[in-house]
Amino acid sequence: MINYNDIMETINMIEDENLDVRTITMGISLLDCIDDDIDKACNKIYDKICKFASNLVQTGEDISKEYGIPIINKRISVTPISIISSPCKLKNPVKFALALDKAAKQIGVDFIGGYSALVHKGFSGGDHALIESIPEALSVTDKVCSSVNIGSTKAGINMDAVVKMGEIIIQTSEYTKNNNCIGAAKLVVFCNAPEDNPFMAGAFHGIGESDCVINVGVSGPGVVKSALSRAGNCNLTDVAEIIKKTAFKITRAGQLVALEASKRLGVPFGIVDLSLAPTPAVGDSVAYILEEIGLEGCGAHGTTATLALLNDAVKKGGLMASSHVGGLSGAFIPVSEDAGMIKASQNGWLTLNKLEAMTSVCSVGLDMIVIPGNTSADIISGIIADEAAIGMINSKTTAVRIIPAIGKSIGDELNFGGLLGSGPVMPINTLSPNKFIKRGGRIPAPIQSLKNWQKSTK
Repeated sequence: MINYNDIMETINMIEDENLDVRTITMGISLLDCIDDDIDKACNKIYDKICKFASNLVQTGEDISKEYGIPIINKRISVTPISIISSPCKLKNPVKFALALDKAAKQIGVDFIGGYSALVHKGFSGGDHALIESIPEALSVTDKVCSSVNIGSTKAGINMDAVVKMGEIIIQTSEYTKNNNCIGAAKLVVFCNAPEDNPFMAGAFHGIGESDCVINVGVSGPGVVKSALSRAGNCNLTDVAEIIKKTAFKITRAGQLVALEASKRLGVPFGIVDLSLAPTPAVGDSVAYILEEIGLEGCGAHGTTATLALLNDAVKKGGLMASSHVGGLSGAFIPVSEDAGMIKASQNGWLTLNKLEAMTSVCSVGLDMIVIPGNTSADIISGIIADEAAIGMINSKTTAVRIIPAIGKSIGDELNFGGLLGSGPVMPINTLSPNKFIKRGGRIPAPIQSLKNWQKSTK
């Protein structure tokens, strides 16, 4: 039962501390839209999305007005399109992207995710065609987001997919170079991708999910920073307790919004994802939380430990506040979307190597990082492989959303606008991993993937 006093206390955090519900995301299964005629399949998809999500935007706006809680984005996630496109005789998946984009614009949502493929153990059906089509699909649509899962703790890492995604990321930037390479900002490569993630660009509606659900993503880095600032010079145990209590209150707001949206739309409540997702706005930064805890600057020695404390406390506080917590839930570290991380990168405090270390303890991975436009595909594949290895070995979600800035070099900047912010072009290690990457095959799953066995007692 939700305590509305907690909610009212949380609402006081909104004006000055940037508390918001980052997204209401409706997950929609498209399995019943499968057809071997691609045009019929696309029509079914458009009709189903418009039917189920027709009131999504208005419902979000109504709840926001009634409860005083800003709801920044309304989004849709769908079944991975590689599954839906697989039976089609005409292998032209871009038609599906156009159908998704058309439906998203008709309904008025901010983004639609699910132009995706799950290839962690190998390619099947429509996977190859969909992956090859990503650069074009993201260049001819405005609201479509794409993701590819190339590894998991249970399956290992599909290195053939890793090689391909290095090439696809560069092509996607090339296709959208006249629009700040925005295509690559809407493409993410996962290891251990969650099926109920409400955040873009990685949201898709897993095949184990029900026909339609409401998932809510809550954010509030500024709230956490303010709570720590008020607490003064306390020890780290107390810091963790403050973060847990603050996360509890934030998640309660998300639970209220999720339940209200579920009731009004007649759709089951899925999960609340409590992720401290920063924005470029002043005071809404994960980096500034780390500095409030005691770092001179984000990227200093101690940054990974500080982030580990933050991420763990957020998860513990959020878990107690909602009947269903899922998605990514933790702290995001997207460079271009976080004012403190932008500053740290510009000052040279925060490097790609340090960010990689931080991803071992945060809730996602290397996110919204701008790199030189002349970076080779094998280096990008190497970055993906490193991140996937961290996720695979540690049984956690990791991801790479990296943007080669075509025509730009270190020190230049890409400005995406809105929540995506702007980012400096960061230096990278240019030593080639080409021979390793081109070996292909699969990196085997680690020993900890073998959960379904018992030690002999003989």
